[in-house]
Parts: sequence; C-alpha cells; structure tokens
Amino acid sequence: MEPSEGTGQAPVPLRLVVLGAYGLIGSAVTRRLLEAGHRVTGVGRSDTTAKAAHPDISWHIADIGAMSVDDWQALCADADAVINASGALQDGARDSLDAIHVTAPVRLAKALAGSDTRVVQISAPGVSTEASTAFFRSKARGEAALRSADLPLVILRPTLVLAPAAYGGTALLRAGAALPGVVPNVLPDSTIACVHIDDLSQAVLDAVEGRLPAGTDVDVTGAGAESLTDLMRRTRAWLGLPKARVTLPVPAFALKLLTKAADLTGYFGWRSPLRSTALQALDDGVAGDPAALPNAGGKACRDLDAIFQTLPRTVQDRWFARSYLALPVVILGLSLFWLASGLIGLVQLPEATSVLTSRGIGDSTAIAAVVGGGLLDIALGLLILIRRYAKAACLGMILLSLGYLAAGTLLTPDLWADPLGPFVKVLPAILLAWITLGLLDDR
Repeated sequence: MEPSEGTGQAPVPLRLVVLGAYGLIGSAVTRRLLEAGHRVTGVGRSDTTAKAAHPDISWHIADIGAMSVDDWQALCADADAVINASGALQDGARDSLDAIHVTAPVRLAKALAGSDTRVVQISAPGVSTEASTAFFRSKARGEAALRSADLPLVILRPTLVLAPAAYGGTALLRAGAALPGVVPNVLPDSTIACVHIDDLSQAVLDAVEGRLPAGTDVDVTGAGAESLTDLMRRTRAWLGLPKARVTLPVPAFALKLLTKAADLTGYFGWRSPLRSTALQALDDGVAGDPAALPNAGGKACRDLDAIFQTLPRTVQDRWFARSYLALPVVILGLSLFWLASGLIGLVQLPEATSVLTSRGIGDSTAIAAVVGGGLLDIALGLLILIRRYAKAACLGMILLSLGYLAAGTLLTPDLWADPLGPFVKVLPAILLAWITLGLLDDR
C-alpha cells in the first residue's frame, strides 16, 4: 500500500515503522500516526520503556546501530514508510553518534534501495559536514547515504521542540526558568526558534500520507526567535512562577566548567543536556524558515505565543522544573555520603570494631562486619554514579540501611538513644535514596 503523492488522500491504514518511538519526538509522532488510523511498529532499545510508552503497538527491540542490512530488510519488508526519530546528542557510554546517525541510515538505505518505501528523516537545522559539532556532522553523513539511495525521502528539520513532556534541552529550559528568584543570562548573543510538538507530528503525518512530496527538505518551525534568557522568562511565566527579580550573568568560564563536568558524566551513561554539544548548538543559534513547510504543502506552525497558550501547565510541571537540577546534586550527595561512610569505617577500623566488641561481639565477627559493610558502602557509592546501575544502587542503599538498622537494633539497641544519633541519621538517607529512585526515569 503506497502513500499517494500530493492528493491529500492516504490509504488507511499505512504500515509504518518509527525509530526511536518512545523518545520525546518519536512518542508524539507515534500517537499522531495512531490517531490517523495507521499501524505502527516502534523500534527502541528498552523493552520496559517501550511498553510503558506505547503498550498498544508492536515493538521491535534492538540497537539500531547494530542492525544489519538483512535485519532492516526483515523489519521493513511490508512497511509503507519508515520514520527516523532516533538520535543521540553526543558520544557516551550509552550512545555512539556514528552508529546511530551514520551506520543505521547507511544500512537502512541499502536495505530499502530502489523500493517504494518512503523514509521520513527527522533532522535539525544547521546539519552539514562543516558544522561545529560532531552531532550535526554525523547527521549530515547519514542523510547523504539516504539521499544516494533511490528512495522517496522527506527530511524535516525542527527547531527547538516544545511539548507537554520535557527531555534534554527542553527539560533544561524549564529547570533554568524555575531557579528561585533568578533567570540565568546564558549565551546572550544566540537566538532560538521553537516549534510545537503537535506541528512537527502533523508534518510527519503529511509526509507519510504524501502531502509533502518526496524530495522535500524543509525547516519545521514557528515564526520568530528569542534569546535563551528571554525564552526562559517566557517559560517561567508559562509555569506560573513569579517574575524573576534578578538576571544572573553566567561567566563563560563557569559555563565551560559545567559542560566539561557534564561531558564527563556521559562516560558514566548520563545524558546531560549541559554537554558541550548542546551548548555549542545553542551558541550557534537555532533558526529556521517558518514559510518553508507551508510552501512545500504542509501546515504552518504556530508561533511562540500560540505554543505557550496551547501547552498545558500543571503543578507537576513545576515539580519537574524545580527538581530537575536537584537530581544530579542529590546523586552526588548520596555517592559522597556512602563513600565517606565506607572509607571512614575502614580507615578507623579499631574504633569501628570497638563499638561491637564492647557489646560482647567477637573480634573476628566485628572485623568482618565492619570491613564487609565498608566495602558494600563504597560499592554503592560508586555504582550510583553509573547510570546503568543507579536504580539498583538506590535500592541497595535502602535495603542495606534497613539491614544495618535491624542488626543494630538487635545487637546495639542503646545506640538509638545515642546523643549523636547514628541510627536516627540513617532514616533521612533511606528517604533520600527512595526519592532518588523515583526520579531516575527520564522517559
């Protein structure tokens, strides 16, 4: 079943494959395609996240960077269109730009070459082989491979996508807007254009149904552009927060230190929107031609005023905005707390074991308990820094703390009345690990 070129009439249902179907863009696009009556197969790496995002569609769970040409041929054998909403901001423990942006499109192009399967590539303005970041340069190489194949190809280039949900740069925008009493003045010379997620989703629908003809390569953006600081002010007003009394300049050296630290977290599996790629892209500016999409046959995108008018705002949005920057601080605090707890016990082994031996516990048992507990503390303090193990580490902290309290109550119940409160102080640590566990989902 083929999309119909420019007729506005699409056979229903089309068989569609959406790469990155549980991401911010991919999830919204999937919802729009389902609303239009099409059949969608989602592609993603996490079965748990996939089923939570869209339990009502079929899923192909795979790392697209590792899929072979044969894998792509099997997946797309009966597809009318493939929508590529996958992407990575920067190389890290969980992501490879070349694998996602280059290898996957190259193999997809080979698998589909000469077929009538339409490919809709969701890209970005500024993509070129001469761009300032590896993100844009790798995107350009992947697009070149798709262009070289004999395929009906549509490339959509959205500017900063604003949506009811928030992830990456949009999450950081909300967090900066929600800082108490201040708005940071960051990259004052750059300007940012925005697009509503529903307008981008509609453009994808127009592409798969043929209203945007093959060969279309357009920006998807609303009219106007603002500085990042002004955009945070607008976001703050949308959140319903009081006007910021102070505009706080952020020196270039401080911003550079933040990006270096954020880049480092990428090697531990974290996808911080403060990484150097994101800041460089913002520094370059995010711009597009709002007339390009309607001139190509699509619908005009709403401007920033209309975007904020149609975005719902709830108390949950304010909770998220206020807690977003707190999460990395809390994770670092938990790590330091558990590392210090373990190291102090090991360094001061005689003093630590005397707490047990003075209450009738044998020397060997006391030493084993202190050394074993110290090593477990250190392990948990390190594991929470690694994204892949952070949830398990939080759960381990909770269980180990409860174990300490249970054993301590049986062996040394008098410590509950100790004026320094060694047992009482464990309770806030349990609560902090529990709260962190609940905040670690990012999609």
